[in-house]
Amino acid sequence: MLIANSKNMKNITERFPGFKSGFVTIAGAPNVGKSTLLNRMLGEKISITSRKPQTTRNRILGVLHRPAAQFVFLDTPGIHQAKNTLNVRIVDIALSSMSGADLILFMTDVTKPDPESEAIVVRKLEKQKRPVILALNKTDLIRKPVILTLTDQWTKAYSFEAVVPISAKHGDQVDELLGEMEKVLPNGPPYFPEDAVTDMPERFIAAEMIREKVFRFTGQEIPYSTAVTTDSFSEEEKLVRIHATVHVERSSQKGVIIGKGGSKLKQIGEEARKEIQRMVGAKVFLKLFVRVQKNWSKDTKALRRFGY
Repeated sequence: MLIANSKNMKNITERFPGFKSGFVTIAGAPNVGKSTLLNRMLGEKISITSRKPQTTRNRILGVLHRPAAQFVFLDTPGIHQAKNTLNVRIVDIALSSMSGADLILFMTDVTKPDPESEAIVVRKLEKQKRPVILALNKTDLIRKPVILTLTDQWTKAYSFEAVVPISAKHGDQVDELLGEMEKVLPNGPPYFPEDAVTDMPERFIAAEMIREKVFRFTGQEIPYSTAVTTDSFSEEEKLVRIHATVHVERSSQKGVIIGKGGSKLKQIGEEARKEIQRMVGAKVFLKLFVRVQKNWSKDTKALRRFGY
């Protein structure tokens, strides 16, 4: 993790005596738009998104720099009633990320409420004393009277510092949300230097971008049965060379990922390569392999090896 050195901290605090900084955990049910919001606030894509729930599996850190504050956001997997080994693991990641935060940003999807998952989050919130702000997402898709009703219902359900209707996709009221969060952040020097956006290595983000394309271009259970590892990531003078493996649980899934004549794997690789090129700012050579790792999502050793 990159931490701002003491000289930088002193310079910042001298320039802004009231400087604020803190860790903000973004929590909520699956598919409420947490990763979309993080990318919107940062102005850069570091967290993958898709229309399928449970896309995010790891804790993703993103740093936002403002004139008088630094936010260290933690994008977390969707919290839900987990049943299999993998989902239990990723929900544990989300819940543990809430424990060390200075502020919790609780997100809901106003178009598709998930009472069961939302209740799990609220029960967790009731057991801690950290300030909580509620973001009602996708309010561009419902009428204003409905927004007012939902705001009133949630205000009665929990003592939030603020309730802010937003659209993460279009950016509506995101600045207002940041303003409310900044009010609550504790005073303190920045944790990261001004050019830091995340602590995640590029090879990890590259693997996530590949996994995102698997989510986009395959259906049914395939995305949830895949993991991606970066086997090699080498930077040459004008080229970044990446070899990565898409792990699946059954031979039939391998065939789906590869596609007829390799067409599906080629599509996944080409779209992932474009995104990785935008991230690294250089030409990328991406080679993908597909490997069967039977029932990896139920194997604790495999989960650890894949970073879960």
